[in-house]
Amino acid sequence: MRPHIIGIAGPSSSGKTELARHLVQELPGTEIVSLDSYYRSRQELPFEERERLNFDRPDALEWELLDEHLRAIAEGRPFEEPVYSFARHTRVAGTRRILPAAYLIVEGLFVLYWPELRAILDTKVYVSTDPEVCYRRRLARDVAERGRTPEYVRDQYERTVRPGAEQFVHPTRDYADLVVSGERPFSESTGAVLKALGARANSVGCVI
Repeated sequence: MRPHIIGIAGPSSSGKTELARHLVQELPGTEIVSLDSYYRSRQELPFEERERLNFDRPDALEWELLDEHLRAIAEGRPFEEPVYSFARHTRVAGTRRILPAAYLIVEGLFVLYWPELRAILDTKVYVSTDPEVCYRRRLARDVAERGRTPEYVRDQYERTVRPGAEQFVHPTRDYADLVVSGERPFSESTGAVLKALGARANSVGCVI
């Protein structure tokens, strides 16, 4: 089975993951693969050095491995998604097995950045959200879920997150088949993606 691969890109805390989760509710059996899982491990570096790395650049990710995995799933073969720890800034033991299904969602900052990955994606979605909204969401998430201090989040956002988004993420909007708002109710953006999937299915003579 060749899954229909949906790519969801956008700035940090724009609503990519939440959109993916809402889509899974409408597309049973669909798996979500996070680009975050493919951050380079950097286990050879002390924790203090890993903590200072710039994670908001495309070269922080082992996109080549994701490319390999997506090509495998496109051929009907399963793959092993890495597991990444944000608390430790490195990959941890174990993987998550992804099996072929009707749909696969890949979400992350730079999903639309690399031409090789874009070529594998069947539907490309960009989530557009005001930078200040993104910052407030990221502050709340990183303090509550990732053990960061507000000062750490603020410094990282201004030092790497915002500049990285402006340089590497925002321009990829031009590659999207569909742009949705990360500030409107998710029922709207989910509906827009499902409508796009339905239109594509009709154009190739199949039924979703």
